[in-house]
Amino acid sequence: MYPLKFKPILKERLWGGTKLKEVLNKPIESDITGESWELSGVQGDISVVSNGELEGTSLQSLMEEEGNALLGNSVVQRFGNDFPILIKFIDAKQDLSIQLHPNDELAKSRHNSFGKTEMWYIMDADPGAKLIVGFNKDVEKEEYVKSLEEGTLTDLMNYEEVKEGDTFFINTGKIHAIGAGVLLAEIQQTSDITYRVFDFNRRDKDGNLRELHTSLAVDAIDYEKKDDFRVNYSKEGDKVNSMVDCPYFKTNFMELSKPMKQDLTQRDSFTIYMCVGGEATIKNNQGSTSIKRGETVLLAAASHHVEIDTQHAKLLEVTI
Repeated sequence: MYPLKFKPILKERLWGGTKLKEVLNKPIESDITGESWELSGVQGDISVVSNGELEGTSLQSLMEEEGNALLGNSVVQRFGNDFPILIKFIDAKQDLSIQLHPNDELAKSRHNSFGKTEMWYIMDADPGAKLIVGFNKDVEKEEYVKSLEEGTLTDLMNYEEVKEGDTFFINTGKIHAIGAGVLLAEIQQTSDITYRVFDFNRRDKDGNLRELHTSLAVDAIDYEKKDDFRVNYSKEGDKVNSMVDCPYFKTNFMELSKPMKQDLTQRDSFTIYMCVGGEATIKNNQGSTSIKRGETVLLAAASHHVEIDTQHAKLLEVTI
């Protein structure tokens, strides 16, 4: 299979804005689009190929027909015909709700789903833009519940000011929120399970408060203050720099100023390239596909090599 691109699945959100359209050139009419799902195996939101002779083919069909050749033997052994990660670009014009995600064990028993470990790469941030990541001190469960009742949860939150290139790893149980003015790339387990615990008392377009998941969240939260979320990684040029290596995905950062060839014969996984700056052409033995900032390409596991032709590109390379 040649390098595959997919039609973005665009999601309006109460907190969404216009950067996906204005900065990443997504085909959007709305002024409140918060998410562009670039590569999704979530039921009801399955990605569809947008380029080449496979245009119009769903990711699910490709997995059923090409299985190991597309995903890799080890990936099929672990996940079957379920695509294991979900790739997004997110634009927060307003603060997202304060939330967290359950681990695999809780998600399986409660929702028959994977948990949701994720990472963020900041692509653009307004001056002073912040994220909420974790607590600012160790918190007792009773103190947390009391803060919800009294509307003082934000006093317990840890705020992190961000700029382009900052990267965060959000493990399950960590309370978090994307702040207003942030545009980011998100890589996560395939799961749409989120426990929303505080939404700044906002109302939707119909005047309703959004649902909170207070009781579900209490036993899923990690109440310990941990400084384990900022990802320190090398930005050495024209090299594959490791960012995140966890059981659910591996992500590398590549800032290229010249073409690069990679031997993939030892990689038993598909490869995803998210372009977070510049542009490039991704080539394998079956064809080539162009990619520019805000676009994503999937390379089948059966690809023995890849050539990235560019004069300047920043790429996130994602594998299992």
